[in-house]
Amino acid sequence: MAESKPEQIAQHIRQQITAGILTHGEKLPSIRSYAKLYGYSKNTVITAYDILTASGHVEPQHGRGFFVTDVSPRRNGDEIGSINRAMDTIWLMRQQLIKDPKHQHPGDGFPPKDWLMDMRLDKFHRQVVRTGVTTLFRYGERYGYAALREQLVRRLAGLGVYSMLKQIVTTHGANEALDLVIRHQVIPGEPVLVDEPGYYPLFGKLRLHGAEVIGIPREADGPDIAALEQALRTRRARFFFTQSAGHNPTGTDLSLEKAERILQLARQHDVLIIENDALADFKHSSAVKLSALDQLRRTLYIGSFSKSISASLRIGFIACDPPLADGLADLKMLLHVSNSEYSERAVEVILREGNFLRHTQRLQSQARAATAAAVAILKQLGAELFVVPNESLYLWARFPQMPDSLRLARELLSYDMMLAPGAFFYLDARHKTPWCRYNVAEVAQPSFASTLRAYLAALDQNS
Repeated sequence: MAESKPEQIAQHIRQQITAGILTHGEKLPSIRSYAKLYGYSKNTVITAYDILTASGHVEPQHGRGFFVTDVSPRRNGDEIGSINRAMDTIWLMRQQLIKDPKHQHPGDGFPPKDWLMDMRLDKFHRQVVRTGVTTLFRYGERYGYAALREQLVRRLAGLGVYSMLKQIVTTHGANEALDLVIRHQVIPGEPVLVDEPGYYPLFGKLRLHGAEVIGIPREADGPDIAALEQALRTRRARFFFTQSAGHNPTGTDLSLEKAERILQLARQHDVLIIENDALADFKHSSAVKLSALDQLRRTLYIGSFSKSISASLRIGFIACDPPLADGLADLKMLLHVSNSEYSERAVEVILREGNFLRHTQRLQSQARAATAAAVAILKQLGAELFVVPNESLYLWARFPQMPDSLRLARELLSYDMMLAPGAFFYLDARHKTPWCRYNVAEVAQPSFASTLRAYLAALDQNS
């Protein structure tokens, strides 16, 4: 099949970058200039630049244009391929970390900071230093700070997951936990199953490691069981990465019926289920969790405090079978020596002092109120919701008049609004979908509805 015109343009520019004619940091001609110079339509050039952005060869900078990224010729072909496959995710993560105060951020992945202000870390500093000043000059422990791990055993018991100290390994947040599991368990080239749409940094980590990533469609009550069973039967995958509660990006929760069926398939096909529960603190403790049903026999549980206490502390953890925990602790030591014991002690104090239970109750109440408000606003604007959860940090919604979420996100940039288009959360970042992820707290801001009304009105006038 012949290449389309945008693909031809993208390939031409890509060859110039590879040959060194266009160098790192160099600005490409503006879309208007390129179209005028070569006689193409603006939409053709926009599509070509989007292709180059998705492949990691160029990087858009809002208000400035498109710039060449660093594509080093010194790497061998296999390494270049692995890095380029991860570049879509790297670019997307960069955009999520940009917090320009001039913009609205309904695609933001974090709760608003005022939800976390009662966890002011300065309140706990004196206790952290008083109880461990002599140890803060050394590296921490291989498994992590023992007193924190004791608190995590209690915390997990409150979620119905019963564990022992030797089953807990602390990490630099959920992302390092995922990275450790991938490095320790996954063989490059083997098939690995993931939720789709799903957590796009996980896709990038797996691709960088060389895994074959296979998406299992996410439905309103959890993974598509028929698709999961077929993939296990035909691809013989050994790992399934999933989220049970408060799924990112859809906000869906796993039903008990599906959870039991997933565990039955895991036993039948000898599969390890990696359950990423980084949003556990925003959900009621009664939410269905695979690890609670299975008690860590064929499940590995990942938790995090980045969104519920502070992302700057970078504290997460893994709970799993003791021999696996021992191997993961060794790998963590090889890669990073240890975690920050100061951060671990800070979280331990927060959990031990009883503040955290009250804090999570407030978080859930705030999430519940913001979810209800965001659902009402999106419905008033004419959006269709994938599911309406009781409480969630995210909603998955689409506007019928806009079939392409990437185009919607691009056009709303001119309204100073940054979305998280649904294509971000698919294995192919160019996947055309009308769905977007919306942060409930940001949608509940009055400026969101007024901006969307202005955009939709302009869309109607131009149609």
